[in-house]
Amino acid sequence: MVNKSFYTNGDESDSAMAIKSSSKSFPVAAKRYHLTAWFIFMVVVTFILIIYTEPELSDAEHHLITRMGELHVKEKYLDYQYHSLEEQTTNMLSKLNYILTTNPNITTAQIQNMLKNITDEYSQSKFSLKPPSIFDFLPHLSINFSSLQPFYRISKGRQGVTTVLGIPTVRRSAQSYLLSTLNDLIYKMSVNERNDTLIVVLIAETDETYVTQVANEILSQFKEEIESGLIDIISPPSSFYPDFDKLPTTLSDPMERVRWRSKQSLDFAFLMMYAYRKGMFYVQLEDDILAKKNYLSIMKEVAFSKIATKQPWFVLDFCQLGFIGKMFRCVDLPWVIQFFLMFFNDKPVDWLLDGLIQTKVCSLEKDNKDCKRQKERLWVHNKPSLFQHIGTTSSLKGKVQKLKDKHFGKVALFYPHLNPSARVLSSISVYKRHTLKRAYDGETFFWGLMPRANDWISFEFHQPVYIKRFKFKSGNAESPSDKLYNTSVLAWFDSATTSSPLPFLKSKYHYQKNDSYVVVGSFDSLGVAVGNLGKRLGAVKELRLVIHNDSQNWVILSEIMIEIDTSKR
Repeated sequence: MVNKSFYTNGDESDSAMAIKSSSKSFPVAAKRYHLTAWFIFMVVVTFILIIYTEPELSDAEHHLITRMGELHVKEKYLDYQYHSLEEQTTNMLSKLNYILTTNPNITTAQIQNMLKNITDEYSQSKFSLKPPSIFDFLPHLSINFSSLQPFYRISKGRQGVTTVLGIPTVRRSAQSYLLSTLNDLIYKMSVNERNDTLIVVLIAETDETYVTQVANEILSQFKEEIESGLIDIISPPSSFYPDFDKLPTTLSDPMERVRWRSKQSLDFAFLMMYAYRKGMFYVQLEDDILAKKNYLSIMKEVAFSKIATKQPWFVLDFCQLGFIGKMFRCVDLPWVIQFFLMFFNDKPVDWLLDGLIQTKVCSLEKDNKDCKRQKERLWVHNKPSLFQHIGTTSSLKGKVQKLKDKHFGKVALFYPHLNPSARVLSSISVYKRHTLKRAYDGETFFWGLMPRANDWISFEFHQPVYIKRFKFKSGNAESPSDKLYNTSVLAWFDSATTSSPLPFLKSKYHYQKNDSYVVVGSFDSLGVAVGNLGKRLGAVKELRLVIHNDSQNWVILSEIMIEIDTSKR
């Protein structure tokens, strides 16, 4: 409630006087505020107009800008003409080199005559229409006629197969899955399929030392498959690639990503150019995958069925991830190759494939739903998936990729066997319930923490047993890098049943001052140890796995198989 005595007759109080004074000065202050704000607004507007309004150019300046644009266009035209002549020269030299190579006894007069014929041929060709070629999209290739030849190549020349499998591989900062992938793909082929298939491994690196190292690993592990012609190994020359640092940035991506995806598109194009004349179907895969059993038979059955019933298709997709399991007819690959070469710098390679299909079938006069339906007619997705992605480290530095195809189904993580009764021990710490005992009994896989040098895993039999063969497999589909490397398999034979000395087993391992242990096997680069013993060597009291070096990973034993020899001696 207002105190009325505040407004009593007589002299006004100090507070009242202050209120009146303030109320009189308020309009003046407000007016000053508005003037100040208006002044600031005008300054800002003027500044913006000065910055963003183009000054009026004189006629001379307009002419100069026009002339600069004209010179830029002429420069591009002359550059194109230069590369076109360079391409012709390269082709002429290539043709001449072929003639000289295939005709070592050719005379000088014959060479002059052939040069005249080649020159006349190219003189007449300048009046012919010339379609665009790879040199128009990658002009640097015309500098060196060997740019389109593999720098490294191991091949038995197999061609005319039903299916070509293309596997590009690059250097990774962590674990490589290439050997495991090749082993899985080959293991799940029938004998007939191995004779009617070509696997092309593209080592997409230009470091000669690294390329040789990877090729030697493949040669060591798959010597028989290479000798039979099942596997080709190639690597592109460094001159095939443009200067990636000079590429324009696209999609607002960081330059590192632009370089990575541009190179990947060119890698795929190089691989397809090598492969497309060698078979009927081409399947693009990756170097870190797992396949289902009979995958080749299933793919061919789907393809032949659609061809027989005249159903249109361009891509048969057997994996829902990235560019894995994409099947093409080899006669359709030139479309794909050309598209990749034209737009390698613009989008990721899987986006380019989608763009190619969209260009072929989508109408601008219809909506997105119709476009999707039309694309699905040519890009046919098949379920369940036949391939699963197992890698976690992308070839792009710093990128972790734990994608899994949910349509692939469950993957076997261990393989149980009925093993002889034994006491099992290990010096390696166990992770949760993945004990060695449960793994030996076929209930799960053994999973141990990072083993150190001289760590061991022991299978001590309750009674000495004659072992026909053994198999130890490390790692599994979910943890492919948890393998045993540089690990020996040792056997302790029962002296009462063993001939002395042991035939053809000369290598002994002095383990804890005990000469009774004999090396009978070792783990290969795939993390697998397999051996055949038999009764002639005698009964075995213990099998022991001994690790010789510290490991950077944990270790998994996904398969423990010890088969007893029940034959008569």
